Order: sequence, then C-alpha cells, then structure tokens
Amino acid sequence: MLPKQVLISLMVAAGVVSASDVHQLKEDSFDDFIAKNPLVLAEFYAPWCGHCKALAPEYETAATELKAKGISLVKVDCTEESGLCQKHGVEGYPTLKVFKGTTDNPSAYSGQRKADAIVSYMVKQSLPAVSVLTKDTLEEFKTADQVVVVAYFKADDKKSNETFAAVAEPLRDNYLFGATSDPALAEAAGVTAPGVVVYRKFDEPVVVYDGAFEADAITAFAKTSAVPLIGEVGPETYSGYMSAGLPLAYIFVEGADDKAKYSDGLKELAKKHKGKINFATIDAVAFGAHAQNLNLEQKWPAFAIQETVKNTKFPFDQTKELTIESITSFVEDFAAGKIEPSIKSEPKPEKQEGPVHVVVAHNYNEIVLDEEKDVLVEFYAHWCGHCKALAPKYEELGKLYFDNPEFAKKVVIAKVDATLNDVPDEIQGFPTIKLFPAGKKSTPIDYQGGRTVEDFVKFIKENGSHHVDASVEKKDEPAASAETLGEAAPAATDAAEETASKSAEKKESSTSTEAAAETHDEL
Repeated sequence: MLPKQVLISLMVAAGVVSASDVHQLKEDSFDDFIAKNPLVLAEFYAPWCGHCKALAPEYETAATELKAKGISLVKVDCTEESGLCQKHGVEGYPTLKVFKGTTDNPSAYSGQRKADAIVSYMVKQSLPAVSVLTKDTLEEFKTADQVVVVAYFKADDKKSNETFAAVAEPLRDNYLFGATSDPALAEAAGVTAPGVVVYRKFDEPVVVYDGAFEADAITAFAKTSAVPLIGEVGPETYSGYMSAGLPLAYIFVEGADDKAKYSDGLKELAKKHKGKINFATIDAVAFGAHAQNLNLEQKWPAFAIQETVKNTKFPFDQTKELTIESITSFVEDFAAGKIEPSIKSEPKPEKQEGPVHVVVAHNYNEIVLDEEKDVLVEFYAHWCGHCKALAPKYEELGKLYFDNPEFAKKVVIAKVDATLNDVPDEIQGFPTIKLFPAGKKSTPIDYQGGRTVEDFVKFIKENGSHHVDASVEKKDEPAASAETLGEAAPAATDAAEETASKSAEKKESSTSTEAAAETHDEL
C-alpha cells in the first residue's frame, strides 16, 4: 500500500483533490495581495506548530466558503518569511490578523478556530457595523447568523439611529446588526418604532425588546438574548460565557438522557433568573477535567456556579444527591447571597525564598495587590511544558530586581500555579503573564511580547508605575524560535493555544486551568 502522503500527492496531481483556496504568500507578494483584496484573513504559522496543524483543515474549509463571498484567506510560513512575520509583530503561532485593503493597522482575529466561526467572523468584518435593510434584504438577513439584531425606527429619527450605532460598533464582532426605516416592516414585525428585535437560531426565534431606547439597556438585552436559556459549554461557547459578565451555572452530565433530564427540569429556574445567571450543560465525558477548575471532584452528575467576573466558584456539595429540587434550592440561596465561595489554595509559604515570589490564593492580595509595587505575575500550570521552559529565564529576570535593594522596593516578580490556587482573573492560557502596576491594581496589563529577559525588562520599564530600568546587555537570540515562542497564544482569544499540547506533553493543555484547557482544546 502506498504511504498516505504519496497517495495524496498522486490524487492532487490527478485532480482528485481540489487545489487549496488558501493563498500561500511570501514577502515579495504579501503587500501586493493585501492591496488588491479588500478583506483578508492572514495566518502566520510554523510547520512544526501543532496548533497550526489542527487549524489547517478548518482554515481550508472556511477559505472555500468565503471565496464565494469575495473574502480571501492567506497563510505565511514564518520559518521561511521571518522578516515579514517580525514586521507584523508575530510572537506566537498561529497568529491570525485581519487586513482591510492595506497592511497598516491590521486587527487581531478574535474568533474561534472552527470553520463556521471563521466564516461568521469574517462575514461580520465585511459588513458595516449596521447594515441598512429593505423589504428585499430583511428576511435573508434575519437568518444570516446565530444571533441577528435589527432596529426599526423612523427615517427622521436621528437620535435612535445614533444610539443603535453606538450599541452595534463595540459588538460588531459578536452579532450582526441591521436597521430599517420602512414603517411597513416595523408593522409586520409587531414593533412600534423605535424598536429592536433579536432573531436567533435557538429557543424562541424572535425576541422583542420592550425597554427604553437607550444604549446600555439595548446592549444588555442583546447580550442576554444571545445566550440560550440552557445552553451547552463547549469549544464554540466557552469564551462567550466567560465574557458575558454573568454567573455561569454548570451542569455536568453524562449522555443525552442526563442532558435532557436536567435541561428540561431546570427550564423554569433558568427563565426566572434569565439575565442574572446563565445556565449550561457540559459534557462530563469530554470535558470532565474542567470540574477541578470549579473545585468539584470528577463524579457525575455535578453542579457548580462560577462568578465569571470575580472568578469565584460555588460547587454543589457532592456528598448530597443532585436533583432538580436540590439544584433549585442551591441556586436560590446563591442568588440571595447565602452561599460562601469555595477557595482552593496551596499552603501559604512561611517565607519567600529565591528571586521569584511564590503566590497562592491565601497571599494573593498581600503580594499581587500591594499598591506600593509593580508586580509581574506568571500564571502557570505545574504540568505545562512551555511554563517549564520559561522558568530559567523567569528566575533570571527575578534576580535583576531581587538582588538590587532599590529595585526590590519597587518591583516584584511573582508566579502562581493557577491550577492549584483560585485567582481573581479567569486565566485562559499558560503561561499567562500580567503586570499589576503600583497604584493601578484594578487594571492589570497583559504581557504579549517575546519571552526573553530583555523583553520582560523593557515591558516593566514602560508599563510599570515606577518605570524601573533593569536593562542588561542584550544577547543575540533567534527570532520566533520554538524555544522563545513555543506554541503559546499571543492573545487572550487563543485561550486554547497550549491546550492541544496537553496530548503531546502529558497530554498538556492551556486554559484557565488544566480542566478548562481540555474544554478549549476541543473548541
């Protein structure tokens, strides 16, 4: 039998396999291609990158579908085109960026890495924030995506038009927005202008807004309507639930029967708390490890509520029977503020030893939120290979400040195992590194640069409140190497960047915890 790759090559040569719709670009063709195409999604990758390999078939499928819409997908091999990749600030693989007719100021792709998600995201990018609708385009537009928000107002109502535009602009990557001033269409929709209707492909397909025509209220309505009454946590939905700003009630189930039992039984409870608590099932077979992130044991069925903003966890007592009635009682107590959060923490170190401070849940506020110091924190996982590779450089970085008494008064280099300690932030990649500047602890700054000591020093100097300069002589290091970049995500949207490596390393993953990583790996 012929080897698989040989067979595929023969099939391509024979025309059995169609040519790729993804354009392979090089430095001498990239700028020209971007200039000639109004909307392009570019993938900067490395052939050895496991996440790039996982993305490839999804990217191909999306390219074929988007080709008919005049949207191009391209890719650049950074091992061959290092100059081009450096020019565009590539610091991890894969990096995806959206270009709109120019190479200036591309935007980071912030969608999921499945074909349908890529298509949905890029279609939204091709449209204005608010599409003008007519009787000929409205019906097709209402079913163009999972969630579509349509405003109906009078042609001379400039204020409502501006209000709706203010709602649509920051949410344009999430939902499709359209508007019409045709009074006949408003009447057919049962809406008194100005009004808003959300059309969706789940639960009740049409939801009419009945509040005041104000931006904040309409935004809240759109976000609430975009979430199913009882949805499902999975690859395509996890980040949406995390960014919704509402507590998320997880129902861990095994199989379709359990899922139906709890989904049907909890509908009334979910309706009662709609807009205040999101409810979702999660496949315990595929994503059971995520239970650890919620301070649950892997015993099913199971239930927990996560405050996504504060990242606090409220697990249901697993020594008690989980029933519709017991869940209802638990949720009502949670809503009434009668339940204390569960806090997972390693023992607090008796004293700090070494240049990198060890943070656990019980000393997090004491160290990280010290208003007098700039604190750089690495959120890591003990099983994470990329975290282990970073450790020597991170220790070296710590020594620059720890060994200098003046620097030590102003800067702390710290680390916390986010799989063994509850931390306030929802961590979506390992390692995740954040700077908490002195006097500005409520607005930490995500680190997204290279993984050299010099890069970290520069970041602390430029972004810390004390602007401490611990510069050392820079050594020549290869750009965009596997060692410095690993396969880690350069942005928060790549929460699953190291997730795929869980299979290779332990089977290693990268997300808010080891458990959440597995969830994201399938995303």
